[in-house]
Amino acid sequence: MQVELLDRQCWHTWVELANAIFEYLEIWHNRRRRHSALDMSTPIQFEKIPTVA
Repeated sequence: MQVELLDRQCWHTWVELANAIFEYLEIWHNRRRRHSALDMSTPIQFEKIPTVA
């Protein structure tokens, strides 16, 4: 996060910084990161797996 987000621009307020961190974690990082609990797939990939009823 330091290199990918924080070092790329100057933040004028704490609110800007907090919003950028939230967006990075919740929208970019967590949706694309592979999770061991999801059998090493991303949440997006896991949601596309058909479930057996």
